Amino acid sequence: MQKRKLGKSNLEVSALGLGCMGMSFSYGPPKDKQEMIALIRAAVERGITFFDTAEVYGPYTNEELVGEALAPFRGQVVIATKFGWKIDPKAERGLAGLDSRPEHIKQVAEGSLKRLRVDVIDLYYQHRVDPEVPIEDVAGAVKDLIRQGKVKHFGLSEAAAKTIRRAHAVQPVTAVQSEYSLWWKRPEEEVLPTCEELGIGFVPYSPLGKGFLTGKINENTAFDSSDFRSILPRFAPEALKANQALVDLLGKIAARKEATPAQVALAWLLAQKPWIVPIPGTTKLNRLEENIGAVAVELTPDDLREIESAASKITIQGARYPEHIERMTGL
Repeated sequence: MQKRKLGKSNLEVSALGLGCMGMSFSYGPPKDKQEMIALIRAAVERGITFFDTAEVYGPYTNEELVGEALAPFRGQVVIATKFGWKIDPKAERGLAGLDSRPEHIKQVAEGSLKRLRVDVIDLYYQHRVDPEVPIEDVAGAVKDLIRQGKVKHFGLSEAAAKTIRRAHAVQPVTAVQSEYSLWWKRPEEEVLPTCEELGIGFVPYSPLGKGFLTGKINENTAFDSSDFRSILPRFAPEALKANQALVDLLGKIAARKEATPAQVALAWLLAQKPWIVPIPGTTKLNRLEENIGAVAVELTPDDLREIESAASKITIQGARYPEHIERMTGL
């Protein structure tokens, strides 16, 4: 497995990470814990060293899963987790609004350290920008945790360029995590140029469009009510039908490369910048192996131009989130 550095920080990780959220949260009922532990360990055996979780996934259960699965590999892997939500088990999906007050951040860090079974959190992201708390206070709280040896690196998720700059001035930001793929390219406008200028790594989540870019979902796919995609406008049948053109494009390139659409979608991201590390999630070993295979898919400048040119003619239908959720992003 190739390695990449996240920005100027020298935080070295595998070129692809593993997003662990779907094992416990968001994509239907939680999966069997022992099977997921085996999958995470299989990822380590195949060279993946970068694992992504969050306090709110579950809530709490995903951090516990990742902590148990990776306990034998301390010092060999990088675990990223996140803070910034008010958690109430009675609220929808456990989310009761944002809370990035410094005292809350420090309290959450203690819980995450215990659940992850570590002495220090490798990469600690603010999960969503909290409009009630100045980003300087958030960065200052993480700076304190870094001084205390409880956190190594500071990250932001779904933050706008100006927020990234303000945070970075207080405590250097190692990585920004946001959705990025061929069907959500907003980071290219301001966030990626800001990361490049400041020497910050970029971690695309949902690099396979929440499964859509694999080619395994179509207008007839039915989502369980416990699957987050059931409420996303972009996953409504008419939007899926309209957006199929993008999957067809990936399929065409994949056939030429003897690869799969998912591998081409990931290879496209890897080809954008050397400091981009996608974190596709999966709960299946064959998908994990397919995703890892993307690292070996070589897209030439001509391939990339062809993908860009064809993708630019496709108008993606449907908002990525319902309005009340999109408002919670810092973009």
